[in-house]
Amino acid sequence: MIILGIDPGIAIVGYGIIEYKNNKFKVIDYGQINTDPKLSTLERLEIIYKGIDILIKNYNVNEIGVEELFFNKNVKTAITVAQARGVILLSCQHNKIPVYEYTPLQVKQGVVGYGRAEKSQVQQMVTSFLGLKKVPKPDDVADALAVAICHAHSNKLEKTLKNIGREYV
Repeated sequence: MIILGIDPGIAIVGYGIIEYKNNKFKVIDYGQINTDPKLSTLERLEIIYKGIDILIKNYNVNEIGVEELFFNKNVKTAITVAQARGVILLSCQHNKIPVYEYTPLQVKQGVVGYGRAEKSQVQQMVTSFLGLKKVPKPDDVADALAVAICHAHSNKLEKTLKNIGREYV
């Protein structure tokens, strides 16, 4: 299964594409979609939309994990990030790819096994799971890879529970 993990943002959208097969991870690609703050919000959203669309098509993505928003005190930033997240979800929908959403707590739980883990712990586990030589930078990219790993673990659990349920029917 090819999984695209996404950490939404308006300036930087982190992405990580992994293959999860036979309980093993293989990194396919990771990086970021950057938008210039000098551009209008609409232009920035278009760049994000098209960037996600290209990733989905170029890598034959099967499923997508997207981090849910964590609202801080800056409402203006939260609104623009929510708009970016909206065009990301729209791009996924237009490509008919299933989307799964995870809170930061769920991502930490899925990668480290502890929902209150520190960012450095998550980054270290991402590096370890994927056999990388160093922690991916910027943080948005490492976060996107963590979302992809979380989805792989969550999806495996979900399928296992469905299969267990069938055994008792």
